[in-house]
Amino acid sequence: MLFNFDMIQKVYSRMPERVAAARKQLGRPLTLAEKIIYTHLIDGAENKQYVRGSDFAEFHPDRVAMQDATAQMALLQFTTAGKSKVAVPSSVHCDHLIIAKEGVGTDLPKALIDNAEVYAFLESVSAKYGIDCWKPGAGIIHQVVLENYAFPGGMMIGTDSHTVNAGGLGMLAIGVGGADAVDAMVGLPWELKYPKMIGVKLTGKLQGFATAKDIILKLAGILTVKGGTNAIIEYFGEGARSLSATGKATIANMGAEVGATCSTFSYDDSMSRYLKVTGRADVAAAADKIAEHLKADPEVEANPEKYFDRVVEIDLSTLVPHYNGPFSPDRAFAITDMAQSIKATDAKPESKDEVSAALIGSCTNSSYEDLFMAASMIKQALAKGLGPKCPLIINPGSEQVRYTAERDGLIDIFKQFGAVIMTNACGPCIGRWDRLGAEKKELNTIVHSFNRNFAKRADGNPNTHAFVASPLMAVIAALSGKLTFNPATDTLVNNEGKAVKLDPPEQCELPPKGFDVKESGYQAPAADGSSITVSIDPNSKRLQALAPFAPWNGEDITATPILIKAKGKCTTDHISMAGPWLNYRGHLENISGNMLIGAVNAFNGETNKVLCQCGEYKEVPELAKTYKQKGLGSIVIGDENYGEGSSREHAAMEPRFLGVKAVIVKSFARIHETNLKKQGMLALTFSNPADYEKVQEQDTFDILGLKEFAPGKPFTLVIHHKDGSTDKAELSHTYNDQQWAWFKAGSALNLIKQNNK
Repeated sequence: MLFNFDMIQKVYSRMPERVAAARKQLGRPLTLAEKIIYTHLIDGAENKQYVRGSDFAEFHPDRVAMQDATAQMALLQFTTAGKSKVAVPSSVHCDHLIIAKEGVGTDLPKALIDNAEVYAFLESVSAKYGIDCWKPGAGIIHQVVLENYAFPGGMMIGTDSHTVNAGGLGMLAIGVGGADAVDAMVGLPWELKYPKMIGVKLTGKLQGFATAKDIILKLAGILTVKGGTNAIIEYFGEGARSLSATGKATIANMGAEVGATCSTFSYDDSMSRYLKVTGRADVAAAADKIAEHLKADPEVEANPEKYFDRVVEIDLSTLVPHYNGPFSPDRAFAITDMAQSIKATDAKPESKDEVSAALIGSCTNSSYEDLFMAASMIKQALAKGLGPKCPLIINPGSEQVRYTAERDGLIDIFKQFGAVIMTNACGPCIGRWDRLGAEKKELNTIVHSFNRNFAKRADGNPNTHAFVASPLMAVIAALSGKLTFNPATDTLVNNEGKAVKLDPPEQCELPPKGFDVKESGYQAPAADGSSITVSIDPNSKRLQALAPFAPWNGEDITATPILIKAKGKCTTDHISMAGPWLNYRGHLENISGNMLIGAVNAFNGETNKVLCQCGEYKEVPELAKTYKQKGLGSIVIGDENYGEGSSREHAAMEPRFLGVKAVIVKSFARIHETNLKKQGMLALTFSNPADYEKVQEQDTFDILGLKEFAPGKPFTLVIHHKDGSTDKAELSHTYNDQQWAWFKAGSALNLIKQNNK
């Protein structure tokens, strides 16, 4: 389907001039990312050089995408901004709320009933304000975006950290919070810290059982979960050109797991092929005309160290399959090292070697290419007399992918194997897996083709050890039932008692007969939405109209108690869990009941148990509410890379709603820091990370210097201990004048409304 071609033509028409000007401005050849950045800077902002990782820049993105869990809050904010229509092409995708349990035939109809109120809200808001809406069952947001909206050289933002998936078609696609999306949708510039540049040179060609997924799994082990923070990862080299567009998208998708702003690839033949087969030959033809501007300059590829802040090289010819996990997507192990991996976690390694379930899907790996490879391996296994050792679950990426796969016989192969076909939706990847027996919290191992493997994420069981792998290795795990099985060297015993060896599967980049679909699930907005009414039941448990947050009172913060000192990994899953809590993503008061309930209290090693100033232990949300009602507010202390993971702004809005005045940490993940700023919060870091250790249980805090704010000027933290002694610490921040205006107004949305008036 061809959407917004006039917008794409406008981008392409200004790109040559902007690229030439940027090359002159910088006095050197350009990376692809720099070409896209300078093309999308607001008018006038292109006439300067930016310091990577330090300066802030303002952009006009080409489009906005939202999934149903985050779209609720984003659109609740947008409806208060006083606009009659979105200023840029925007879309909503209903993919996160559907629970995976018995299969699409049962699960989808149930979701339509259970989530009817939310779906009606999203469909009516979309129709009213000119937003494309993709109904439940249409597919996973990022696969649908890749098939319909992504285009080489474009810039988009999305209210999901895996918006970066569109980098597979040569975009800069960036995950943001809902307030950032509102900026773009009302026509305001969108702000981003000018990113550093990481170049990844891919040489050789994939061999044997290695897939594109294994490239990013290996890179995650190299960079770690915060190694890409405030950086764009740009892939280049002969190895990059050997990959399919959907393979590139898989790699770009998991750039979120190393904290990258986004990832991208230069325009090539694989992207052209994908555009043409998905009904966008006009886009491919337009891209061909300016192809030189849709790729890095030749000098960059020839001497990458001169143009990137860091260069990593991966030889695809020697790459082997990986399993990353458990509990962190950067815990990378080659298949040959899996015995070492499971022994290193803790007791009973033999229990972890046994795979209890294998899952294929998610926005990372649910394309036609992925399903074909998995089906090819199953077809081979069945012919050799092999069957599954554990359940196999499959979530196709879109209705177009599912319909085409069914037409081509792939779905029948899965069913012959006993696989369960779930709805074209996120399902287990976002914690919407109603898994039989998960409530028993038994130790078990699963293998999935998703992107994240934090504790409790898939099935709610803290003892489920999840390993991230390719769809191919997920099938192989189902066949062998073991994490340590290496298909390149090991054999399996078939139903005749014979030892058989697996061969690498057939490959199929794109469906030979092209894509087809009977009902895509797309709903176009109304031509004139002025007569459409969007109503919210005041008694609803799922949706709640937003009340503006209070502006800053102009004073320093004094005598404010600690709420929690979080220890170790504290992701957005720990701050605002998904799973069943997704039901309240449109109701700030109700969802705030999950605030920080997964964070580990540094003082007792427990979750959701913190000590009140009164001497009693309380649950975190309960204590925050108590301090708020007393007019005290509270302060959260955190560790490294605080807020890693999802773009969910609820992890910032909930503390704001419950009276948290500041979040002070060793370091932030990019999106979460921005989300806190957007909601009028103080997002601060210890200038000396060791000062984290000064914080004691039942402390109260003063934050001094707010009235003398200046960009780059630190604040002072005074720590009052229960024994009457005090400590001091310097607090750094990254606020600029614009962001400080958000703080003073109470939120970025408050400032938008003030300016509109």
